Amino acid sequence: MTGSTKPTEAQSRKAIYAATIGNVMEWYDFGVFGFLAGSLAVNFFPKGDPRSSLLNTFLIFGVGLVFRPLGGIVIGRMGDTRGRKPALILTILMMAVGTVMIGVLPTYATIGVWAPILLLLARLLQGFSTGGEWGGATAFMAEWSVEGKRGLYTSFQQMSVAGGSLLGVALSALLTSTIGAGAIDEWGWRIPFLLGGLFGPIGLWLRREVDETPAYREAIAEGAAAEASTFGHAVKAFGFTVLWTVSFYVFLTYMPTYTRTQLHLTAAQSLWASTASLVALVLLVPSMGALSDRIGRKALLLASCALCFVLPIPAFYVLTGGYGFASVVLVQIVFAFAISLFSGPGPAAIAEIFPTRGRSAWMSSSYALAVAIFGGFAPFISQWLIDTTGSKMAPTAYVMAAAAVSFITIAGMRETAHRPLR
Repeated sequence: MTGSTKPTEAQSRKAIYAATIGNVMEWYDFGVFGFLAGSLAVNFFPKGDPRSSLLNTFLIFGVGLVFRPLGGIVIGRMGDTRGRKPALILTILMMAVGTVMIGVLPTYATIGVWAPILLLLARLLQGFSTGGEWGGATAFMAEWSVEGKRGLYTSFQQMSVAGGSLLGVALSALLTSTIGAGAIDEWGWRIPFLLGGLFGPIGLWLRREVDETPAYREAIAEGAAAEASTFGHAVKAFGFTVLWTVSFYVFLTYMPTYTRTQLHLTAAQSLWASTASLVALVLLVPSMGALSDRIGRKALLLASCALCFVLPIPAFYVLTGGYGFASVVLVQIVFAFAISLFSGPGPAAIAEIFPTRGRSAWMSSSYALAVAIFGGFAPFISQWLIDTTGSKMAPTAYVMAAAAVSFITIAGMRETAHRPLR
């Protein structure tokens, strides 16, 4: 960027604040599906085979994410041609509609096979929305960040993802503790989805109040003279994202189901353990983003890959050793620390791969494709591995393989922490 378009500290903070609050609402809506997977399985599939019903629910969770690359292409392209701001307004509207739709759907007992079909359609709408949301919000925050604080400011993108998930799991835990697991399965599961729909107007208002990013305005003014994003940039971003998405969906989204079905914690204990890990993640991510502004992105990213390769086996031995609720909380907080090493510098690092022209579309689509293939199906794959092998340790292999892929990708990337956005 040229000096004439650099944002001031006040402008940057206002834009980051608006994007963060909207992002929390967006990811609350999206994440609550995974936390209430057990209740959805009971209501949207036949009750004769609980294991198959749970697998089918996780399959819908994953299939919904298959639409993320399409959303990344369509909404990301909109962000590059019409601006980051209109694209982000569209994503929050679509997410609100999909979330309310789930909250009001009739169950399998009422309409039979149409219940899971309609659930899938609502999840596809959510997936399409998040496909454009993640890349659009990341580009928006990176382009509004002041130089020297891009790691810190963009870390609020991932903090808001964790914050939205935290809001979803905390509300689910509170409801389960208050009205009981039976009532949650019967009717209480609808409450988080219906509340999520109320967040839409708030997020819409916040995003309408911010301006277009300076970097985008400059790239449009420069036209053909500006460097464009390419397929090569997208390949790097894809490999970069593999561990990021697998670790998030295994250690955070799938864990409430894993600890409930495999470790026999109560529904409330499972949700409170995940709440503790998400609190730790929300607190740690900005610190890691700020640290990456000082020491660089690669050291933290590679450390996260290394930890996610060596920790899963001993950690799952502890989980499956029967040490109880406290050990589950401790292990999940340790995983939250490992994820924070990636999630803190990650948004800045992936945004810095791409030039401004095409950043939204290429980053959204490559990130969303990795999430769709490796992350969205992580709960399904984890459950399938356990059912197939009979081992509660089986998900560790999936995480370790993802860590190896991202380590190799990141090791070959240049350090970008102290370079201006292109």
